[in-house]
Amino acid sequence: MPLCGGANEPEAATEEVQAICDQVKGEVEQQAGVTFDIFRATTFSSQVVAGTNYFIKVDVGGEKFVHLKVFKALPHAGSGLKVTGLQQDKGKEDPIGYF
Repeated sequence: MPLCGGANEPEAATEEVQAICDQVKGEVEQQAGVTFDIFRATTFSSQVVAGTNYFIKVDVGGEKFVHLKVFKALPHAGSGLKVTGLQQDKGKEDPIGYF
């Protein structure tokens, strides 16, 4: 059982998580200063706050990964997704978690 306010244990990425990645890819590329040919979510965890924080490990090709923190607001609080954290130069074995 997850800790109240804490992030869930990492699990395999879902279609919903990949859709989130697809929507924020341009913002991530702008922040990173890089264009990614591959941008495939592999694992994620989430944290319920006044919306949801998603911590997502993304395969960007060449055995490189980035970790994203994406905030999704509650439906009544506005729309859209916001990248609130980006960690570059991650490897396949680097665990995804709160940052």
